[in-house]
Amino acid sequence: MSILSTVFLRLTALKNALPLSPLTLTALTLVFIFIVDNSTFWSIAIAIFSGHLVSLAVYILAVFCLMLAAFSLFAFPWTVKPFLAFMLILSSITSYYMDNLGVVIDRDMIQNVMVTTFTESKHLITLSFVLRVLIAGVLPALVVFAVKLKPQGKAKAALLPVVSFVLSLALAAGLLMTDMKSYASILRERKDFMSAFQPGMPLVSTIRYAKMMSRSANTTMASIGTDAKKGPAYAQGDKPVLTIVVAGETARTQNFSLNGYGVDTNPNLEKLPVISFSQVSSCGTATAVSLPCMFSKFDRGDYSYEKGVSTENVLDVMKHAGFKVEWWDNNTGDKGLAARIPSRSFTNTDNQQFCPTGECDDGIFMQALKDYAASITEDTVLVMHQIGSHGPTYYLRYPPEFERFTPACRTAEFKNCTPQEIVNVYDNSIAYTDAILAQTIEFLQSQDQLTTSLLYVSDHGESLGEGGLYLHGSPYFMAPDVQTKVPMILWMSNAFSDKFNIDRSCIASKKTDTLSHDNLFHSLLGMLDIDTSERNASLDIFASCKGSKKVVQIDR
Repeated sequence: MSILSTVFLRLTALKNALPLSPLTLTALTLVFIFIVDNSTFWSIAIAIFSGHLVSLAVYILAVFCLMLAAFSLFAFPWTVKPFLAFMLILSSITSYYMDNLGVVIDRDMIQNVMVTTFTESKHLITLSFVLRVLIAGVLPALVVFAVKLKPQGKAKAALLPVVSFVLSLALAAGLLMTDMKSYASILRERKDFMSAFQPGMPLVSTIRYAKMMSRSANTTMASIGTDAKKGPAYAQGDKPVLTIVVAGETARTQNFSLNGYGVDTNPNLEKLPVISFSQVSSCGTATAVSLPCMFSKFDRGDYSYEKGVSTENVLDVMKHAGFKVEWWDNNTGDKGLAARIPSRSFTNTDNQQFCPTGECDDGIFMQALKDYAASITEDTVLVMHQIGSHGPTYYLRYPPEFERFTPACRTAEFKNCTPQEIVNVYDNSIAYTDAILAQTIEFLQSQDQLTTSLLYVSDHGESLGEGGLYLHGSPYFMAPDVQTKVPMILWMSNAFSDKFNIDRSCIASKKTDTLSHDNLFHSLLGMLDIDTSERNASLDIFASCKGSKKVVQIDR
């Protein structure tokens, strides 16, 4: 109580202090944000301008003037305090994730935040986060509201912010022109520099996100693959096909022992006849971008949010071809991919075995799959979207009995764990994914009434502290390989490879080929012998691995 009383008395004293003009209060607040909320930005700046302190000072002053110009637009007596309070709290939040986890708040990250759920985001609200926001955000915001504003006439109050905007912008331009060539070179070569600046990067990213959403607000869905039909492999009219596509979450290829990792994270899959593709790149570094992109017909360079939400995806094409297609989700949703097919959510299911904390691990799929398979009478594609290795609470992604690698980090506060503990807990989550995939494959092997296959591919990878980065979502241009290299694993029953005349040794020879999410759309169509003008054979990994069709006599 004594601390709260002291704070209250201090804030009350500000009411009686010398009044400040809105512009002065704005400038002082901006100085505070520059100093307190930009630790990473300052570290990069000092490294870049090492030995050139004058150039550093000129550049920082130019950036300050640019921000002052932007802030001046809100420096009216009736808007200045709410705006500055918001900026203080925003900067305290974004700087926490930048300084502690290396998370850059770019447009894709804003998109990820907007589509996330409380279940997913609650683990990021830790004690250190709350303390940081209270001390660097809420408390300064209270100070801003407590400051007495200097009385101004209506004309002056309306004119000064405009004058400040123009002068600050002009001064910023003049300062940058003193050595524009060098500054432009730095910004071109070190894109991580301004990406670390708070609150500039989040503000620009929010504007870009708003523009993106505005452009896509009234889009019309474009149908694709309406010419799709089942190919010659289906002429035999034998057992229904069941292909399971497992969309993994936050699994990085570097931690799969199938791909040469020195820790035995895939003991179950290694006993099965699977093909693991070790050189696969993701479309993005966050689920909101990567998941819709990987199922779309567009490659990474051509994909955009607008195209994704206005164009049907490979699930629609398979539906056009006559497949029953369904989406099962144990994550944060299908991101619009299942809008035109049946879907089922397993998140927060009332199940003590697989959901003891209210969040379900991926074992929740198995009983439902057994019931589902028994009812299949037509060719079917089932997508299972895992929670996988979603952090920072990796320890919630597997049952306690799967904690094979110890000691394991059992908190979202990575600063309280050693690097090895973080790797151990992540490896445990990968080992559980290994067990779930193996259980699924073993179940499919037992389904003699079906022609079965499984394709697993993760949406993106994860940083575990390498280079000071944690989690995922880094801008693609600066994302490390651990965020962009993802595992892809194929299993086919003998009946499946025979039906579609797939040469296993040919497919296996591609396991170290350079592949990406770009291949998924076309390879699913090729794998399932779906004829459509949308399939690009050059991106279909099965295209060169199918022999001439054999004629097989079917006993009636």
